[in-house]
Amino acid sequence: MPLNTVPSGTLLWTAEAFITAYAGHLKRSGKLEIPNWVDTVKTGSFKELAPYDPDWYYVRAASIARHIYLRKHVGIGALAKLYGGKNRRGNRPSHHKDASTGVQRAVVQSLEKIGVLEQAPDGGRRISVDGQRDLDRIATSTLETQQEESEDEDEEEEEEDEEEAEDDE
Repeated sequence: MPLNTVPSGTLLWTAEAFITAYAGHLKRSGKLEIPNWVDTVKTGSFKELAPYDPDWYYVRAASIARHIYLRKHVGIGALAKLYGGKNRRGNRPSHHKDASTGVQRAVVQSLEKIGVLEQAPDGGRRISVDGQRDLDRIATSTLETQQEESEDEDEEEEEEDEEEAEDDE
């Protein structure tokens, strides 16, 4: 997995790595209440089938938590727009279609029950203090593992370069 680097050489944590790590944390903790309809529901009217991944609910919860972590007050409508996609209309031009608000609402309510999110006084949802602590901890550990992996890759490249230099002599 390629890592994002800034021109100065510092390493940035990628969204995919963070979401994967946080989804694993949510699944291991066992606190997240999963509705019984997750194996049959479509995530939007523009979709043909339900998600193939059996753990898609954990991934969506982690993604929503990250989205609200980065942007303070987010409502259900904004999340539906974010997870929407292309509605293919046959031979007519495609248009954007919002995702199912029921799925987004269920995920947000599940995250509220475990204390990651809370309702903001001026509308929408925001990260709670406990949720901020958990997300910061996961982000830090993800960044540290990515830094270790990049250092290992750099060491392996240096060793290969040294071996090639020895072979040339």
